Amino acid sequence: MTSPIKLAIVGVGKIVYDQHLPAITGQAADYALVATASRNNTIDNVPSFPTIEAMLAADPSIEAVSLCMPPQYRYAAARKALAAGKHVFLEKPPGATLSEVADLEAFAAAQGVSLFASWHSRYAPGVQPAKAYLAEEKPTAMHVIWKEDVRQWHPNQDWIWQAGGLGVFDPGINALSIVTEILPSAVFLTKAALEFPENRDAPIGADLHFQDADGVKVHAEFDWRQTGKQSWDIIVTTAKGEVRLADGGSRLWINGDEQTLAKEAEYPSLYQRFAEIIRAGKSDVDVAPLRHVADAFMLGQRKVVDAFHD
Repeated sequence: MTSPIKLAIVGVGKIVYDQHLPAITGQAADYALVATASRNNTIDNVPSFPTIEAMLAADPSIEAVSLCMPPQYRYAAARKALAAGKHVFLEKPPGATLSEVADLEAFAAAQGVSLFASWHSRYAPGVQPAKAYLAEEKPTAMHVIWKEDVRQWHPNQDWIWQAGGLGVFDPGINALSIVTEILPSAVFLTKAALEFPENRDAPIGADLHFQDADGVKVHAEFDWRQTGKQSWDIIVTTAKGEVRLADGGSRLWINGDEQTLAKEAEYPSLYQRFAEIIRAGKSDVDVAPLRHVADAFMLGQRKVVDAFHD
């Protein structure tokens, strides 16, 4: 029987309490949570340290590290963990830049350890059934509507509005992770418009247009000012009808018929995948969603809008 992987978490915040911790504790056969490093928060009955350096020095038995701090600070922590011979789990997005992630991937290979760029929305229950259907029925168009209220989901989180925090692309990259998973061919950005509050360094809205080599068009609308019902929808047109993913991929309709899906288990599935690649001695580092965000910043027209205040 394989021993549980000795895991540590760096950056203990809301996403850790809500998602990472339940996923880890639910997989006791795969993981033993042995330490955390965080400036402000701790996990009951788990040794805690103020920095990743202190944590790694105090407990050399740690085998893997899950990095859950904002992306602007992830690269330095990942390098330290990889240099210490630890496997590394990167929350999404995997880094503030593509160059950072490329360097981490090469360094992990040199160190002989695993690196995992996690995309939790790809594990929503409707995603793989949609992908399988679209592999058989070629898409002719796609419309993505990803609109939510930033005040509800990221209250008083200044880092998300800073350069490298991605702004509306923090949730929008979830949509892009699904798009790049379910489409049978690669798409490329052709036009983008980004809305920046006059008092922020990251966008609050984005309108994106893509197409593939055959001219199939994808239109994505991201907005952080949604009130009322939140919208996380992807509608794909095919010759036979429509494929619709709703509620972030947790519901699926094919040609008007709602499909019976498995129970939602995005983060447990991420940690299952992390354990698999560790034991297989390989990495899983797909940067396609982040590459689309980088293209949007490169190609997008910038529009300044009213100041945003929490």
